[in-house]
Amino acid sequence: MAMHTQLPIHKTGSDLLGIATVILVKMNRDYKRTVGEKIVANCADMLNLMALANATRGRQRADHLRGILAHQRAATMWLRVALDLKAVAPSHWGKAIQMLESVSKQATGWLAKTTAPAPAA
Repeated sequence: MAMHTQLPIHKTGSDLLGIATVILVKMNRDYKRTVGEKIVANCADMLNLMALANATRGRQRADHLRGILAHQRAATMWLRVALDLKAVAPSHWGKAIQMLESVSKQATGWLAKTTAPAPAA
């Protein structure tokens, strides 16, 4: 089993948390606590669930992967709110959305592999 920090999904998640933190720092004070912190929290939760998914198998792993996908959807929604409020620069929003899509694709693929039936002998 590879260290979770060596997984491509973890690298993307780590980069995503970095951009989410930049978004929070640059965000107008009016939206930092209500919107910005939710974006960062969802990204941090995804990163934690990536490590947990790597450390588990079977149903537990699938549950962690579903959690990643739930936080990915929530972070995407909060980023959309931030963009609509003009609380995030479009360039930062675009980078974050691309990374969130990558995390979604990787987690979905990992989940499909985890829940696939074992090959017949």
